[in-house]
Amino acid sequence: MGVSSFFHELKTNISPKRMFKALITDNHDVLSKVSPSIKSVETIGDGGVGSIKLTNFSDGYMKNRVDFLDTENYVSKFTLVEGDALDDKVEKVCYEMKFQESKDGGCVIKITSDYYTKGEAVLKEEDVKEGQDHAIGLYKACADYLVANPHVCA
Repeated sequence: MGVSSFFHELKTNISPKRMFKALITDNHDVLSKVSPSIKSVETIGDGGVGSIKLTNFSDGYMKNRVDFLDTENYVSKFTLVEGDALDDKVEKVCYEMKFQESKDGGCVIKITSDYYTKGEAVLKEEDVKEGQDHAIGLYKACADYLVANPHVCA
């Protein structure tokens, strides 16, 4: 088993608190309104460490396990443990998301993704680019939704 790590940063004009709530703690209320491909997000457990977030897409699903949740510092760690995004090369994907305040009142989302491969499989950035582009598009759509709906996650 090998590990391939990738890092991305995304700047938004939304506060870290609102983005964290929309993408992490209240994603069951927000994401299906933001993306037509997301049918629902269900929380199995209390939403804290050990809980499962089941995301149902129009063409599949994924299960993420909450591994760490710091609602005061806006840090989340979770692991993709099951779903269509995992293929014959990838066993699991561990994510860390940090939402940090930017100087203009918005936030910078820092995302680290660790892909644990099966056997001797090796991943390159182009192997995961489509999924990462989809996620970044979702985060941008979420920010646009929060701008248009200032009462959401306030």
